[in-house]
Amino acid sequence: MLTQGFPRSRGRISRALIVRSAASGLALSLALVSAVAAEAETSDGKTTDGKAPEATVTRAAVTQGTGAPLRVELNKLETAGEICKAILIVENGKGGAIKSLRLDLNAFDPDGIVQKRSMVELGPVPARKTALRQFEISPTPCAQVGRVLLNDVAACEGQDAAGHSLSRDICLERIEPSSAKGAAPFVR
Repeated sequence: MLTQGFPRSRGRISRALIVRSAASGLALSLALVSAVAAEAETSDGKTTDGKAPEATVTRAAVTQGTGAPLRVELNKLETAGEICKAILIVENGKGGAIKSLRLDLNAFDPDGIVQKRSMVELGPVPARKTALRQFEISPTPCAQVGRVLLNDVAACEGQDAAGHSLSRDICLERIEPSSAKGAAPFVR
């Protein structure tokens, strides 16, 4: 045993010093590695070997994420005369209030040919609320609508549940399109 011939308390102190030294050595090694990596980076954002530096994950990036999903369901298509009307359900179950949510949608016929482009305003959608919205999707009967494409988010204003401002890119990432049984497919 290492402590043989020494008082018992000295053995404990020695082990504590060893543990502290190892922890200090690890911290010093990590500091040296990050200093070398920072020194290797040039002014154009690339390392000296010409490659882009590896991405790092910060605590803010982990906690912010993409936010709660925003579910948009194509619930029903109904023909009114010669016009096809779409009913969308917007579920903002865990998000903050959305003042404006304007979607760029395209209706395709059963053969995959674009029939109509629509800019649809779905807002406002209060926080933790489900909203129902109805709009004209095609100047033809609904039987001629094969699918609906969520092409883009034209505008998105509001805040997420954490109080961060929303942008069209954030909303596009959060939207989960779906279709009710019997409705045309609603895809991204």
